[in-house]
Amino acid sequence: MRACVLVFAGSDPSAGAGIAADVQAIAAAGAHPLAVVTALTVQDHNRVHEVIPVAPELVTRQARALVAACNIGAVKIGIPGSADNAAAIAEVIAQLRARQPALPVVLDPVLASGNGDSLARGNAVAALAPLLPLATVITPNGPEAAALATQHGGPAADHAATLRALGCEHVLVTGGHGGGDEVVNRWQGPAQRQDWSWPRLAGEFHGSGCTLAAALAGLLAQNVPMAQALARAQAYTHAALSSAYAIGPGQRMPLR
Repeated sequence: MRACVLVFAGSDPSAGAGIAADVQAIAAAGAHPLAVVTALTVQDHNRVHEVIPVAPELVTRQARALVAACNIGAVKIGIPGSADNAAAIAEVIAQLRARQPALPVVLDPVLASGNGDSLARGNAVAALAPLLPLATVITPNGPEAAALATQHGGPAADHAATLRALGCEHVLVTGGHGGGDEVVNRWQGPAQRQDWSWPRLAGEFHGSGCTLAAALAGLLAQNVPMAQALARAQAYTHAALSSAYAIGPGQRMPLR
């Protein structure tokens, strides 16, 4: 049987981020996506105009139907849409972990779109609180890592250490929002630290963070070791961005 990844994410009508990106990246990694929609959005490939969370009871029912029928190899979480949905997702994961203590959980803490548009009802940072202790690996960009660490009172010098203290076993802080000719992604784990450098590509991309986290979840679902999965997911994402295409002015779509 093919390894399955249980995905919690929002629906993007442009099909560039959220559930659509996750489905493509997980399939490309060799696993099968099981897609639970947490929110509907009104957006194109550049701007998010509205986010409508799905009722938490519906999130739970979607997940339970899939869990009852399929073997779950990993979980990938994008936007919960609301604090209530985050709590519902946390409950599903707790139930899965009761049977599979080592189940990998990849959390992509998306707080805003590339243009700064909010992707949750209420405080997006606070909404992620019940999910942080459950994450095997979290993949924030620099501003997301800073926002999460600040919310939880961590020192400005080491956001990854703060997130690990909250329960996230592995933290990969991506450097796409920085400057310079290279993007530097920094991994901190229980006994590991490693940096990867990638040539900075010109332009902006829609759904790059979703692509990375979903590919990582797909690899972990197939029991690829963490260090190897991180390296392969980054290489895949860089290749997808290098081959990105346009559907209109603005952000380009990664070729997943």
